[in-house]
Amino acid sequence: MPRPGDLPMVMAVTAGLGLLIALAGVWLMGRLRTRSIGVAMAVVVVVAVAATLAGVVAIINKMIIEGPTKDFVLSVVAVGGLVGLGVAFVLARRVVQESRRLVAAVRDLPFVAPTGLPAELQTIANTLEEAYAREQALEGARRELVAWVSHDLRTPLAGMRAMAEALEDGVVTDPETVTRYHGQIKLEVERLSAMVDDLFELSRIHAGALRLSRSRIGLADLVADTLAGAEPLARAKGVMLTAEAAAAVPVEADAGALGRALRNLVVNAIRHTPSDRPVVLRAAVEQGMACLSVTDCCGGIPEEDLPRVFEVAFRGEAARTPSADGGAGLGLAIAQGIVEAHDGEIGVVNDGPGCRFEIRLPLGESK
Repeated sequence: MPRPGDLPMVMAVTAGLGLLIALAGVWLMGRLRTRSIGVAMAVVVVVAVAATLAGVVAIINKMIIEGPTKDFVLSVVAVGGLVGLGVAFVLARRVVQESRRLVAAVRDLPFVAPTGLPAELQTIANTLEEAYAREQALEGARRELVAWVSHDLRTPLAGMRAMAEALEDGVVTDPETVTRYHGQIKLEVERLSAMVDDLFELSRIHAGALRLSRSRIGLADLVADTLAGAEPLARAKGVMLTAEAAAAVPVEADAGALGRALRNLVVNAIRHTPSDRPVVLRAAVEQGMACLSVTDCCGGIPEEDLPRVFEVAFRGEAARTPSADGGAGLGLAIAQGIVEAHDGEIGVVNDGPGCRFEIRLPLGESK
């Protein structure tokens, strides 16, 4: 019969043997970490069974269980261990089969996430499918962008080459035409320079290399600076450019980068607004967020195109066509990258005779 004093000894021996077996199991799993998941599961079950057997052996050695009872206990433990190993084998085999099914799906492009996988593998499969879809969309956007840029570069370069050859060969000699050619070449160079600047900025945004120098600024000052910079373009187009800004809307932002984003929205609005129609800039606090908006009279954007307006690969109407004021038509994509780098949101909705672009930023602390 067991004695009260035997319990601490049995617990100590069982714990010691269990610890040794557990350490051996951890070491073995470390050596087999690159093997199949089934092997790892088998090791776990073997360690659990071995630790249980160690406890039983400790009890038997203390002669607490003797005779037929000992045989019964050992038989029960042995059967339990075999059942555990069998269940582990079946489960490990299923996990291995599902893992191989996932690997086969990954190798078979285009990738479509298989269904009916264990929860963790299903999450991995769904994540891979989403990542593959994003990568395909980005790859398509890159290819389309390269095609656009190649066309947009080739056209002005061809014109510049023709004018330069005409000047060099003496085909054009009258002062008025020579002056006009020189002016046109200068204009095309400025357009190409602006296009390269846009592409460089967009590549920095996509590479996550955009570095912001944040400071506390007021949106009213930002709106005033943007208004002054865009006024010549608005005047040349015959567009009425106005601003409505609250007195104090502080934000923590890079004034130069955020100013460029707002300027891109304003220039885009002016380009698509007919003469004698207004473009309105607003700065205010809405729902605890700093809000910048640009409202134009462009006639609106088709509802199905609204979610794609900021995509690099979207070319709705003439939205991506370079104009005489320079740029590669990437202003909206650049604006989105800058705003998101500020932990803000940018969006567009149809509003009255046109549309309204909105930038929402975390409100800075008032001093």
